[in-house]
Amino acid sequence: MHSPADREGSASAERYGAPPTVIVHPDADLLAKATAARIVTRLVDVQAARGTASIVLTGGSIGIAVLAELAEVPARDAIDWRRLEIWWGDERFLPTGDAERNETGAREALLDHVNVDPGRVHAMPAPGGPDGDEPERGAERYARSLHAAARPDDHADVPSFDVCLLGIGPDAHVASLFPEQPALYEEERTVVAVHGAPKPPPTRVSLTFPAIRAAREVWVIASGEGKADAVRLALSEAGPIQVPASGARGRSRTLFLLDRAAASKLPAGLAAPGAL
Repeated sequence: MHSPADREGSASAERYGAPPTVIVHPDADLLAKATAARIVTRLVDVQAARGTASIVLTGGSIGIAVLAELAEVPARDAIDWRRLEIWWGDERFLPTGDAERNETGAREALLDHVNVDPGRVHAMPAPGGPDGDEPERGAERYARSLHAAARPDDHADVPSFDVCLLGIGPDAHVASLFPEQPALYEEERTVVAVHGAPKPPPTRVSLTFPAIRAAREVWVIASGEGKADAVRLALSEAGPIQVPASGARGRSRTLFLLDRAAASKLPAGLAAPGAL
């Protein structure tokens, strides 16, 4: 039986985005390779149609593995990296270059190996930068950057990201939106500072649901048996206050890209035909 908050959250997820399609790969290695190939296809198609494209990067072991595969795949050169806008979904509020920052992992795995335009790589704030040690100021500045990049046809305060990559935690958090925390209730701001995160470090900066749901496509990536319960809940009727990943939806497409272990607790027949 679902509580009113559950029912409201489930309805909100349906109202704001496309229902998810589940695609399952045999193992984490093939998941990373297939997702990298999918990114190439998506970005090349968008750039062919519009000239530029945008992507939101994620961290975590599988997120960084995808970026490392993207750096290695020969087809990566089909992407015009100079005309790609690169954003992040969340960041640990740690100094620039810290090994725990998502930005650091992304640079080491991919960005240092492709010809990106530095002006189009939008790292999230770090202590000691123009915002000092105040993550709230950093969140506001990142929100202003997103707003400046939005176009009239985006109909939002952020760009309609062509791909928004998200990992999922064992507690079903996405970005740094953790279960039952205040950021989940945010309907106006697109970027917030997060304090007291249950997973260290406690201070972070994160996109909110309004920013995530502005994306044309949201791809939630998960590998390992430790994510199986979270994936099952995210694809159930649970609401995003208790299960944040259930609220991660794209405007036109939502994909859950999984390995067999992460999909092991899903009902039979939920995965896309022929994906296994």
